[in-house]
Amino acid sequence: MKYIVRNQCTRNIVDFYRHVAMKYKHTYSEYLMLKNIDDAVDPMFQIEQSLLRRKPTIERWQKSGWHMANAGKWYYAYTISGDTITIEDACHEQNMH
Repeated sequence: MKYIVRNQCTRNIVDFYRHVAMKYKHTYSEYLMLKNIDDAVDPMFQIEQSLLRRKPTIERWQKSGWHMANAGKWYYAYTISGDTITIEDACHEQNMH
């Protein structure tokens, strides 16, 4: 499998943890922020292997015809074309509508 991760996807993850770091600047270390980012990015490469395909719950993901997978507190929207998986978007469970 070949994986392509869209910039929007990684930007959502980094922005989420950057905002957490700003809100909890006295207790949330840079090390923990980077670890949380890594923990959110690493599972993307398990999509369609150990992370199973689900029906999207976000309306814009449904309208785009994307598939959804989740790992821990993160949900990923993706498309499949041949042997290439393109991860289109990522959303933390707190922001799922």
